[in-house]
Amino acid sequence: MAYHGVELQNSITIGKIFSIHYFEYMSNFSFAGESHNFWEFICVDKGEVGVTRGKSYTILKKGDLIFHKPNEFHDVKATGGIAPNLVVISFECNDDAMYFFNDRLLQIDETERNLLANIIIEARRCFDCRLDDPYLQNMPLKDPDTFGAQQMIKLYLEHFLIHLIRRYSNPIVLSKKLPKADSPKVTKSNSDAEIFGRIVDYLESHLTTHVTIDQICKDNLIGRSQLQKIFKEHCSLGIIEYFSMLKINAAKELIRTNRMNFTQIAEHLGYTSIHYFSRQFKKVAGMTPSEYASSIKAMAEGEFK
Repeated sequence: MAYHGVELQNSITIGKIFSIHYFEYMSNFSFAGESHNFWEFICVDKGEVGVTRGKSYTILKKGDLIFHKPNEFHDVKATGGIAPNLVVISFECNDDAMYFFNDRLLQIDETERNLLANIIIEARRCFDCRLDDPYLQNMPLKDPDTFGAQQMIKLYLEHFLIHLIRRYSNPIVLSKKLPKADSPKVTKSNSDAEIFGRIVDYLESHLTTHVTIDQICKDNLIGRSQLQKIFKEHCSLGIIEYFSMLKINAAKELIRTNRMNFTQIAEHLGYTSIHYFSRQFKKVAGMTPSEYASSIKAMAEGEFK
């Protein structure tokens, strides 16, 4: 039997990334404006801003999204109310499908919010720079970067753009696909599971640092109450309790490799002191690091049957 493969076609292809930013601005910030020969979009995570495109002026609020086409002059200013947080991504794309976004004010849904958060997470794994630097013109790559990070940015961004076009092109069709009364609950459950998995990935990539709930929320574009609720539902633990468990599991692995002493492990995992590390270890593991080391050594030597 002869098999004939299907050559898959791209509807939208991202060529280059010029910038990926998550800005936390003061309530009185003002960007004088610029134009460039590639696409850019602004999405408001918190607060509101006023955006000028050519001769038009638009107020963007939380969840609003607007695109700047190549060579279109644009500026952005805070409106003086709530200090805004913005996701700004600029990229090269030469496909005609992009002109769907001309002169449109869009609102992102939960899927699109998750995709943006994933792009930011991968950018931190990929680029050796701060994502909140408004004066950054080049994004140097980490050497080495996390395996697949560049490709994941491309895939997430292409998915984001395709999802937007589909959702706005076929709103009636999409609504007809939810005939059952419990479909929204199922959709929310799936979305919560996706968010939980994404946050766990984020925590695992930050095991060597100290992070706060506010930092986790900011980096993943999620509210504090929603974050806590999802973790309670999925693992019956608070987010910080879960993070402590991940850290102690990593510490156990390091103890078992026997390449670092306890002080070095504490420093490696971002603990402020060996004493704090020991207290957290006992709280989670039920024994001190020394007791754990002794127990695994005993097991290795066959003292436990």
